[in-house]
Amino acid sequence: MSSIPNDALPLLSLFAGAFTPATFARAQLLAVAAILATGRRTVSNLLRLVGHLADGAPSSYHRVLSAAHWSGLRLAAVLGRFLVRHFYPAGPIRLVGDDTVTEHRGKKVYGKGRHRDPVRSSHSYTAYRYGHKWVCLALLIRFPFTQRLWALPVLVALYHSPQDSAARGRPHKTPAQLLRLLLRVLLRWFPERQFLCAGDGGYGSHELACFAQQTKGRLALVSKFPAGANLYEPPPPYAGKGRPRVKGAKAPSPAQVVAQAARQRLNVAWYGGGRRDVEVVSGLGHWYKGGEGLVAVRWVYVHDLTGTHRDEYLYSTDVTLSPQEIVERYTERWNSETTFEELRAYLGLETTRGWSRQTVLRAEPCLFGLYSLVGLLFWQLPDEAAAVAGVDWDGKEEVTFSDAITAVRRWLWQDWIFAKGGHDQAFAKLPEPLRETLLYGLAPAA
Repeated sequence: MSSIPNDALPLLSLFAGAFTPATFARAQLLAVAAILATGRRTVSNLLRLVGHLADGAPSSYHRVLSAAHWSGLRLAAVLGRFLVRHFYPAGPIRLVGDDTVTEHRGKKVYGKGRHRDPVRSSHSYTAYRYGHKWVCLALLIRFPFTQRLWALPVLVALYHSPQDSAARGRPHKTPAQLLRLLLRVLLRWFPERQFLCAGDGGYGSHELACFAQQTKGRLALVSKFPAGANLYEPPPPYAGKGRPRVKGAKAPSPAQVVAQAARQRLNVAWYGGGRRDVEVVSGLGHWYKGGEGLVAVRWVYVHDLTGTHRDEYLYSTDVTLSPQEIVERYTERWNSETTFEELRAYLGLETTRGWSRQTVLRAEPCLFGLYSLVGLLFWQLPDEAAAVAGVDWDGKEEVTFSDAITAVRRWLWQDWIFAKGGHDQAFAKLPEPLRETLLYGLAPAA
């Protein structure tokens, strides 16, 4: 414990209960080394970075991921409760569910599959990658140093392809079904709280909407909606004869309504933190699918008046939300894409090389959690340490993740590595331009 900066102890020590004392000492050292590293996040590379500060045999650090007894779910629970306690003391908790593909080739890699890469694919071209698809459930957090919401990952699940599921002899679960499992976990952790989850078209399934309705107001879903969705009136009262009806009269589809309805003009929060003038048409209906019943929804047709974004149909299982709220809750989903990109650029997502089941299920999920940890560490930094700038450009007004990890890295180098090695006073005596040059080389701003 004494090898980690004291300012970080109140946060890092929260996770000690998920490990044995010996494993925790190694796990937190690997976590800090993973923040400092600028190359691959393999255990060997992390040990080269911290050098003599890593006590014990190198194999004991490899076993943290491959063999040690600790619970990733327990770590997620600690992180989730901390975020809710400090950023959502009251009101609905806003979530975003999304997935990303990380390349990881090799014949023996556990859970590897051939997945469509949404980043490199388009409407006319589909790119595939061999590796892992991770379904991520993140909390949307507004830190005091930025106006943009940050999507901080809390729960992550590995998606198995149908072929891999068949080879393992287990029922196949779609990404939407995995997200439902993650939402069940969160609902159990916070039995008195309400949630609003935004997801892209892959998570706008009738099955997931049904699940949200079954939570009786504890969970609302916002996602894309089919233009030709089967909408019906509620079933008439039971007449006492025969089987009760499950749906009423057929209602016009959203596309049919939009074709002849008047449009309302709104100025809404848009992707990337800007604002946009749009035209909307909204309606209420009951979405039907055979064998699953009716789900009450409010749907919204969105037309971007600038013409740069294609028309979309959205919906929410919370029919009390206004059309503007539905559009803005959906566009907040884009913050998860920013998280995935920053995970690759600054925390080495896709650079792990473990292939066994235990290592695969721990290494990359830990990097997702490390993203949340960096944001919280920056939030808790002393003012003088947090004031370190990353990269400035004309028009930049907010702190970015690049700024945050740069400040955290510089703070760790000065207050931990130099101080631990007894070189902090010698470093302080260097001319300031030389100190800045050294720190820029050790903690580069992207």
